[in-house]
Order: sequence, then C-alpha cells, then structure tokens
Amino acid sequence: MTGIDDVARAAGVSAATVSRALSGRGRISDATRARVRAAAADLGYVVSAAASALATGRASNVGVVVPLLDRWFFANVLDGIASRLASEGYDMTLYSMSDDRAQRDGVLDTSLRRGRVDGLIVLSVTLADDEVDRMLALELPVVGLSATTSRFPALRVDELAVARAATEHLLGLGHRRIAHIGAGYAGDPGLDIPSLRRHGFASAMADAGIPDAPFAAADFTIEGGHRAALALLERDDPPTAIFAASDEIAFGALFAARDRGLDVPGDLSVVGVDGHEMGDFFGLTTVAQFPHEQGERAADAVLAAIDGRDEIGDLAFRLVERTSTSAPRRGLAEVAGRPSP
Repeated sequence: MTGIDDVARAAGVSAATVSRALSGRGRISDATRARVRAAAADLGYVVSAAASALATGRASNVGVVVPLLDRWFFANVLDGIASRLASEGYDMTLYSMSDDRAQRDGVLDTSLRRGRVDGLIVLSVTLADDEVDRMLALELPVVGLSATTSRFPALRVDELAVARAATEHLLGLGHRRIAHIGAGYAGDPGLDIPSLRRHGFASAMADAGIPDAPFAAADFTIEGGHRAALALLERDDPPTAIFAASDEIAFGALFAARDRGLDVPGDLSVVGVDGHEMGDFFGLTTVAQFPHEQGERAADAVLAAIDGRDEIGDLAFRLVERTSTSAPRRGLAEVAGRPSP
C-alpha cells in the first residue's frame, strides 16, 4: 500500500513537505505543491481523513446548510462551492433545513455537533433567533451566502440595486405601465431578498413619478409567474412591461404572453433576475447573479475564516440584454394611458 514516504521519494521532498502540500496548509511554493500532488496522483495516494484530523485537528470538510435542493440556482451555487473546496483538498457535507421543526432541530442539535466539519456555509436559509444561537454556539467559522440574519458575516448581492437596474432598464426603453411579479411584504424589507427586490422596483418607479405601480404575488416558479402574469394581462390597463423577481417567474410571464397572443417584446417586455441557464434559449433579458461564482466566493470565504482571515464582500451582478425587452410598440402618450393626438 502506498504511503506518505513513497510520495516523498517520488517528489524528491520530505514527508513533512508532502503533508503540508496535500493538506493545503503551511508555507510551500506552488511548484513544490504541484509536484507533490502529481506524485500522489501517479501513485494513487490519498490522505487518510482520520489520520489528517488527528494530526491537524481539522476534518478537511465544510458543511453547507441549504433550504431546497431542487432549485437550479442552489444547484449551481453548490457546484461552485464543491469545485473550489475540492481544489483545496476539502470535502463538502450538505445539511438540508426543511420547514419541519423536528428535522431542523436534528440538524442543529445532533448532526452539526458531531465535529465532522471545520466551518459552515449557510445558503439563503431563514433561521429563527434561537437557531442562530445554537449555530453560533458550535464555535465554528460561519459564512452566510445571501443570509437572512446579520449575526454572522455574509456575502450579499445588493438586491435593491438589482431591482433598480431591471426597472430602470424598462423605464429607459420608454415603458411607464410596468408591473412587478414577486413576493415579500411592503414593510421594512430587512434582509429578505424578495422584499428587497419589490422595494427596489417601487423606489425606481416612484423616482420616475409613477407611484403605486402594479404588483402581483407569486412563488418563484414558472407556474406562479404564469398565473400572476395572466392576472395582470387581464386588467383594463395591462402592463406593457413586467419585471419578474426571478427568471423562472419571467419564463411563466413569457408563456402567459404567448397564451394571450401577445408579441414579446412588441406588446410586452419581460425582464427577470438570476441569470438562469435557460435564459439565452428564451431570449430573456435578466440581471445575472452568477450562482457558480457565488459558490466559489463562499468557499473561498469559509476557507479564509477557517484560517482566521476575512474575505467577506459584495457579490457581482450584471444586466444582460436579450430579445425579451424593447421600446413599447405604441407611442409614449398611448403607453402612458392617454389617447394619442
């Protein structure tokens, strides 16, 4: 069976250098690390997790607390986390937090207390105060990704700015009858992402002199967006443009326009948020948020926290214009609800 001494001889270094190179810790040149890892791969040598944990006090494993595993966005984030952790010699363990209280208690009071992880990434999970207390009591480095609590450091997208970018894009094209489909409440949005997007939309519309713009509630699914968009399009003054709080909602709005025989973008412009992998296929204008890169940033941040460093900051977004948005077909006076002269 291949051992660490075999790898050391093949790479022409000491066993201690092999240990540092394969653990990712300690001062060592990139060239030496690459040579050691190549030798280990050629010999089929894999570091024993148990031995490494005994020697270093670390499990080389990061826990990721997730709300839903069946959403494309989270799947892409997780892929980014996993790929970056793997490149640094770390494994990833998922802990799914459902709405069931007993299941959540099991994660917090049993699974996370087994000492199998060196740090945690909390991905868009809404936690009660007592749940945050128990998570912090683990005394592990914790990094949030779009977390709904301010009690641990988190990477965030400026969701107000995201919503304003989408809304101002439609306003800039000449639309005035713009509706928003999303979720969230009208009060203080706090850190709730759907609420922040709704507030960003409302503030951009108010700044354009259009208060009380139409809003339709929907869950973040194609079906939810389809139902909400049909309701908006049945109004006496239907919108000429829709800002959807997610790309999946926006896809539903596109299907609703098709069902009503409307041309997109001539009769109805639609813009979404997220940067869905199917967005280009649908020609959807969107505010991309790069979920894979978000995952990589979260992995970098938790590894830095494990080493006692801080790599928390803002996450990028970018408006991607495609064929689902254009200037309204009719004159601006008619679009604003006034008869053309």
